[in-house]
Amino acid sequence: MEFFPSCLIMFLFSHTDCPSSTWVRFQDSCYIFLKEAVNLESIEDVRSQCTDHGADMVSIHNEEENTFILDTLKKQWKGPDDILLGMFFDTDDESFKWFDKSNMTFDKWTDREDGEDLVDTCAFLHTKTGEWKKGNCEISSVEGTLCKAAIPYEKKYLSDNHILISALVIASTVLLTVLGAIVWFLYKRNLDSDFTTVFSAAPQSPYNDDCVLVVAEENEYTVQFD
Repeated sequence: MEFFPSCLIMFLFSHTDCPSSTWVRFQDSCYIFLKEAVNLESIEDVRSQCTDHGADMVSIHNEEENTFILDTLKKQWKGPDDILLGMFFDTDDESFKWFDKSNMTFDKWTDREDGEDLVDTCAFLHTKTGEWKKGNCEISSVEGTLCKAAIPYEKKYLSDNHILISALVIASTVLLTVLGAIVWFLYKRNLDSDFTTVFSAAPQSPYNDDCVLVVAEENEYTVQFD
């Protein structure tokens, strides 16, 4: 009785980790490529495309993730040759950092020269080679924005209809479980009642043990007298 609803609830939430089928899941994150061209005044204009969806510009943390993004851009998203990464150069620390504040654990730079002026420098993923290159943030437009959101996806970004459907499914599951428990209880009680009725209906002797003994003695005395 308990296995069915728990499995259904697990199935339900496994499909709501990402906000919709337009997102693609890889490991513990959801990704989406927004194909709309964006005219820029700053990189924040690109970033706002992602934050409006409850996500942030993409960060990449290992070779597997880098390869996944390349393959999906080519096969599914049909993205441009260069994708702007969610990275900025922090002049205070003189290092690159991710906008989503995750640690810089991986890179794939084509150019590793030191001593270059990196003020207003952004990072781009070259989709032909999978390597990263540095470029000026002051570009006029981008052909699309690659966004990434961690799992579990923030529930406040799910549509009201999605939340309502999920709540109805869970409520229906709980209701079915309760009804099943009631039916099972009534069935068991009826079964026990039938058993008791059958047992109590068994023929009973009209005499108790003492009466039987007295009757037997009277019969014996009558036989002897005859």
